Amino acid sequence: MMNDLLTKALIYESQGLNNDALKIYNEILKIQPENIEILKAVERIKYKPNQEMLNLFFSKNKDDIDKFKRWLTQI
Repeated sequence: MMNDLLTKALIYESQGLNNDALKIYNEILKIQPENIEILKAVERIKYKPNQEMLNLFFSKNKDDIDKFKRWLTQI
């Protein structure tokens, strides 16, 4: 099961879905708080631009802009 979660997180990360990957990494860390591989992945994401949100930021679509604003208020 842990390998499935890790694989899913890595896929999300490779697609630029950093928030989704981070949620899974944090889920894994609840079970394995000293997992070096996951801790490194979390650090890696912290220094990567969130491509999904970057796309929303540059969008001219009102719904995208509203979604970006909601995300921004959560960080």
